[in-house]
Amino acid sequence: MRLQDRIAVVTGGSSGIGRGICLELAREGAKVVVADMQEASKIGKFHETEPQPPTAEVIAGEGGEALFVETDVANEKAVENLIARSVERFGGVDILVNNAGIIIPGDSQELSVEGWDRVIGVNLRSIFLATKFAAPYLRKSAAGRIVNIASVHSFGGGGGPAYASTKAGAVNLTRDLALELAEDNVTVNAVCPGYIETPIQDYLTPEIIEQCRQDTPLPRLGLPRDIGRAVAFFASDDAEWITGTALPVDGGWLAPAF
Repeated sequence: MRLQDRIAVVTGGSSGIGRGICLELAREGAKVVVADMQEASKIGKFHETEPQPPTAEVIAGEGGEALFVETDVANEKAVENLIARSVERFGGVDILVNNAGIIIPGDSQELSVEGWDRVIGVNLRSIFLATKFAAPYLRKSAAGRIVNIASVHSFGGGGGPAYASTKAGAVNLTRDLALELAEDNVTVNAVCPGYIETPIQDYLTPEIIEQCRQDTPLPRLGLPRDIGRAVAFFASDDAEWITGTALPVDGGWLAPAF
């Protein structure tokens, strides 16, 4: 197992991509802190339509170690508490996965200022906060890793003005943090998912989902495990000399020239 006994903190870990990341890291031997607003997994209209056991419970059932910490990732004190609880339980932090993200549909005229601020807080401010509080422990780790979950919309519009902006910001923040933490041998990379089958897609219609399927060159839509496996790679020793990158995991979504 590539991550045996390493301590991983994953935001937004109860459902969707975050849940997939937590499970893959645990299967590679990591001790996982699941941070989210609620412990119960979300139930989607189109994907993940059946109730599932909590992420930490699944990990424990598979013989791993996990801790759930209720966390609003946009709240400074909540994120500080998350890292403190992680260190208290497991003794440090080796891997930080900034996965938490939301979409509030609407264009520049439809999206409220409050909606804009909430998306910025969850999708971008949270990366800064979690890194700020985790970095002292990552610097002490023999294999400090940060993996930020961005999107194919980091490279173009889509998902609304706040969503696209935060995901582009996540990629450039990844590069900046990679430079900041390199001297302490901490790597910082981003994974940019395409369409992944999770409850975050509930705002779409069946017609749009089918169009996304047609726009994905590989013959299926993405699954949370696809992102989890990419994150596990970046968190492992196999990626120890890779930093500041943004890896699309999108079934070929970005491959066409137009």
